[in-house]
Amino acid sequence: MRITSKLLHKVFKFRYKWLSDKQFVLLLSVFVGIASGLGAVIIKNSVHFIQSIIHKVRIMPYSEYLYVLFPALGILLTLVFIKYILRKPIKHGIPSVLYAISKDNGNIKAHNMFSSIVASSLTVGFGGSVGLEGPTVATGAALGSNIGRFLRLNYKQITLLLGCACAASMAAIFKAPVAAIVFAIEVIMLDLTLSSMVPLLLASVTGIITSYLFLGQEVIYPFDVQEVFKMELIHFYIIIGVLAGFISVYFTRVYMKIASLFDKIQSWRKRLLVGGAVLGVMIMLFPSLYGEGYAEINSAMRGDYLYIFQETLFGFLEQNWFWAIIIIGITVLLKVIATSITFGAGGVGGIFAPTLFMGSNLGLFFAVVVKHLGIKDLSGSTFAVLGMSGLIAGVLHAPLTAIFLIADLTGGYKLFLPLMIVSTIAFLVVRIFEKNSVYTIQLARAGDLITHNKDQAALKFLRIDKLIERNFLTVEVDANLGELVKVISESERNVFPVLDKDENMLGVVFLNNIRSIVFKPEMYADTFVRDLMFMPDVIVEKDDTMETVARKFHECSHYNLPVLDNGKYVGFVSRANVFSAYRKMVKEFSKEL
Repeated sequence: MRITSKLLHKVFKFRYKWLSDKQFVLLLSVFVGIASGLGAVIIKNSVHFIQSIIHKVRIMPYSEYLYVLFPALGILLTLVFIKYILRKPIKHGIPSVLYAISKDNGNIKAHNMFSSIVASSLTVGFGGSVGLEGPTVATGAALGSNIGRFLRLNYKQITLLLGCACAASMAAIFKAPVAAIVFAIEVIMLDLTLSSMVPLLLASVTGIITSYLFLGQEVIYPFDVQEVFKMELIHFYIIIGVLAGFISVYFTRVYMKIASLFDKIQSWRKRLLVGGAVLGVMIMLFPSLYGEGYAEINSAMRGDYLYIFQETLFGFLEQNWFWAIIIIGITVLLKVIATSITFGAGGVGGIFAPTLFMGSNLGLFFAVVVKHLGIKDLSGSTFAVLGMSGLIAGVLHAPLTAIFLIADLTGGYKLFLPLMIVSTIAFLVVRIFEKNSVYTIQLARAGDLITHNKDQAALKFLRIDKLIERNFLTVEVDANLGELVKVISESERNVFPVLDKDENMLGVVFLNNIRSIVFKPEMYADTFVRDLMFMPDVIVEKDDTMETVARKFHECSHYNLPVLDNGKYVGFVSRANVFSAYRKMVKEFSKEL
């Protein structure tokens, strides 16, 4: 502790002597970018190491019956690590980052700097039907959060570091620097100013350079653009966009439904047993559901759907295009189920890879159907890419991320206009049915989602107890008008709460309502407060959120509302103070670093 304090003191001394706030944040963004890039490298290499061991087992005789058990084994090892070694819960990737921003002042537990790496490596390495992107982003975000807390940064600076870490992690794992920045802006960040863009750029660049140093510069999805935008195909772009939108709705609802079903199973052993068994059967019937599915995605992007018949019971049907499209369609629908079961059973991972898997196969499915029905000879490769873009836009509610990510991943910038059409339509379709993505839906239902909503964020960070005014003079219910007039003469306010002996609020007296009798001494003795008071139609509870308080002011014409704590009087909150504090908070969010 003493060493930490000395180190912190030296950092502060160096910072204040040589660096401005902007320069310090720029330096931190580079550091966070390198650290997040290394996190991505470690996750990737850890999974490759485990998969190399698994591969040695899979090439042994009769191992095809054994490897269906590997995903359950990976989830078991993940649970053992979480429950008996780490002894702390690991929240799912990107939703955990959004929760930290929305609910916990940007704070992420320190163990997340390594725990997601271990847990996701075990889950994915052994074949869990999830991806690595979410845990990679969560690891980077944890690094950014803890660096920010260690250096005593404020909420806005910590949030920016979270965005930098997420951009660096995405750039490193996908080798897509432009998409990584767009992702940080569209999915993660609360609000951006112009000066915030430079740290994001630096973090993304350093993240991808770190990845290049250790993982090489090869594109994850090598893709040769066979065709560019063709006006005569625009209706096909629209149709695949609509299909992607509906599959995105299916993804979100199935994901949430299966999550709720597993939440009802109290025992982690039962969840593992049920999930592992169902997942094993699904992988035995449809081996393409095993693991992240990157090899399968690349096959789909080559227009090759024969991979779905490899090591399956349906190999004899591979020359029948009708059964091919049936099995592709089933595989698309089953992938989200396999992913959700992996999570429900206790696995740790992300949904990016499953979304790309479903999108590529949806596009291939569409192209094969249209071709064999004699409608149009479409490129399976091109529509696999477009399907990926549509699913990312729909599932994540992030059309810009979808466009730039797929263009970055595949080098398919010649398809930029079709990517825009498909992504936009998919997003518009899914928004009709689902207002939130799988990342944000649970936070939104709890009223805790503030990312990308500066107004809601400002209200969320206001505290009602700091806005309560207590300088209102009270009066007893049995007091007469003369006693009330004496209180009025000593007060600077025109509202007077009426209390009983136990401090319970019985009503209020407004000076404006009694102004006509205040100067009639003959009424002082025989007129009582209980006859002059009334109970306000709107009150504020002490534990109300500021969103609730603002809504109450909006719905009524009062300038002051009484605040009660289980019926007992606390004070008043004024419309002027609430909106003054709100404007100050919005200004704080919007100012340059």
